Amino acid sequence: MFFILLAILAALLFGAATPISKVLLSSLSPFQLAGLLYLGAALGLLPILLIKRNLRPIWRMDRANRIRLVGAIFFGGICGPLALLFGLKLAAAASVSMWLNLELVATAVLGHFLFRDQLGRYGWLATVGVLGASALLSWDGGVSGIGAGLLVGLACICWGFDNHFTALIDGITPTESTFWKGLVAGSVNLAIGIGTSAYPAAGIITIEALLLGVFSYGASIVLYITAAQHIGATRGQIYFSSAPFWGVGLSVFLLGEPLSGVQLTAAALLIVALFLLTSEGHRHRHTHVSTTHQHWHRHNDNHHDHVHVKYPSWLGHSHAHSHKAATHTHSHWPDLHHRHLHGQQET
Repeated sequence: MFFILLAILAALLFGAATPISKVLLSSLSPFQLAGLLYLGAALGLLPILLIKRNLRPIWRMDRANRIRLVGAIFFGGICGPLALLFGLKLAAAASVSMWLNLELVATAVLGHFLFRDQLGRYGWLATVGVLGASALLSWDGGVSGIGAGLLVGLACICWGFDNHFTALIDGITPTESTFWKGLVAGSVNLAIGIGTSAYPAAGIITIEALLLGVFSYGASIVLYITAAQHIGATRGQIYFSSAPFWGVGLSVFLLGEPLSGVQLTAAALLIVALFLLTSEGHRHRHTHVSTTHQHWHRHNDNHHDHVHVKYPSWLGHSHAHSHKAATHTHSHWPDLHHRHLHGQQET
């Protein structure tokens, strides 16, 4: 339940970004705003890392984790926000917020075919439902709606890759991976934005964009990564996918956007799809090989029974630790310890 609540809080913070970004795009280009949002995320996390003395050089990571982090930076930090903001310029914030549920579809489908993540019958039905709702929204918006829908869909595919890469990173904490993503991706996009167009925004607009990045991209991403590493990228995305509904509510409240019948129908389809996904279960006998790695964990689960006096069992912490080979049966999700296909052993 704790990690589910983290995913929902992350969704609320991220959902607020869409209507607020719609306002900021009147003063900033998509490249400039994307850069400021992710630099804001990095700036917000830097004091935490300095206080904890937990900012480790990424070049000391092993090759596999460096590749995952580079993939997360490229797809999730550079390409994803750019595609979203270009789409947001073409469509209403409420529609864009609901399109963001395509991230759930992208994460689930990519997980099933590329990242050894389970997707059952209900999962596929939910995927069809989300795609149907997105098609309704695109059709309702005409030509610009189709263009915006394709751009937001591209953003969601990028974030689907990002979700799986970040859920598999170990050796650094979620806060560290988010900091490096924000610093590198934010610097790249802002540099391109300033180099390709004038920067007309007043100081207060810049501060607002940075603060939005601190909360909606910094705190939100850290909370999501922490949840995803324990309940899996696809299941974490189930709860995080409530973010679009927070965005719709704020679009109506802050921007005064009306809700059409098509949007309400699409919202109903999305709710049914989310219910189907949360109805899925996964339980079978499986084998874990021995391994040594580092990630955030607590000792009151089925996989972390090592003993030390520094932390109580209920307190989350991160350090290098080893797992012995084990075979057992329990309900599980595709997290760091369960990335196997049904009936196969852990690798």
